[in-house]
Amino acid sequence: MKTRNTHDSLLSFLGGASWAFAIAGTWVTFQSFIFLGVITASLFAFLFLFIALFAVVILENLSLSRDRHNELLKQTALLTKISDALTVDASQPQE
Repeated sequence: MKTRNTHDSLLSFLGGASWAFAIAGTWVTFQSFIFLGVITASLFAFLFLFIALFAVVILENLSLSRDRHNELLKQTALLTKISDALTVDASQPQE
């Protein structure tokens, strides 16, 4: 079972909040600039969406690097156990 700590929960929350900000902000931006025309409002909304999705990508990258770090710690512990077991086996005399 995977345990979650505060850092993982915070990253998950911020990732969801970034998606909500991107979607709601794009809609608000489009509605704010609709008086200039549909094409202009769409361009401003796309620009806002591009900037907002940058935050989503950054947070996802942080989450992936955290997962990668945790997996490397598990692999290092396992390799240490294997190395210790091989060292003990090698030090025992052969018959």
